[in-house]
Amino acid sequence: MNLLDASNLSHSFDYDLFYNVSLSVKEKETVAIIGVSGSGKSTLLHILSTLLQPQKGVVEIFGEDVKSMDRNKLSKIKRDDLGLVFQSHYLFKGFSAMENLEVAAMLSEEKIDNILLKKLNIYDVINQKVTELSGGQQQRVSIARVLTKKPKILFLDEPTGNLDKQTASDVIDIFFEYVDDNNAAMILVTHDEDIASRCENVYKLENKELIKIK
Repeated sequence: MNLLDASNLSHSFDYDLFYNVSLSVKEKETVAIIGVSGSGKSTLLHILSTLLQPQKGVVEIFGEDVKSMDRNKLSKIKRDDLGLVFQSHYLFKGFSAMENLEVAAMLSEEKIDNILLKKLNIYDVINQKVTELSGGQQQRVSIARVLTKKPKILFLDEPTGNLDKQTASDVIDIFFEYVDDNNAAMILVTHDEDIASRCENVYKLENKELIKIK
């Protein structure tokens, strides 16, 4: 069974963004979506991750149509099984980095992984207030918070945008390792074609269509 199936998605704002977009993702699959700014990549990711309802088409998570799901069931899936990383970190600013992770661990009933914190190079600053951290450190805390809850599908929207090239490469390595170790899947929106090319499948959103290029 696929973890995610999207069929004939169409969406517009003041103009058409895309139409008849279909995509399926299975366990251990990594997908990259590239395209110029304004092509609708982030909007598509928001639809796939259930943050936004498509104007047309169907999104199924774990074999069930999102639109027909009970609200409580969908909320539980969002909380436990879907991991979203954005270019902005959306951390609780009044908390320390560790307290941010503890919230995620408590809600998902998972443990905080100190090895992950060391891989992300935030172990030594984890007890500092979020506002005392650099932008790159905040982003890595945000990534740790998402991975702490052990999601089945990762939705990543320019997750390395605030990171230097070497740190970005290290973080992408962690995502790939996570997908493989946890039988998860990853859908990545990025402008970085080098990072995109590391994914198993690469799509380009162009001329309102999603075209597979790898």
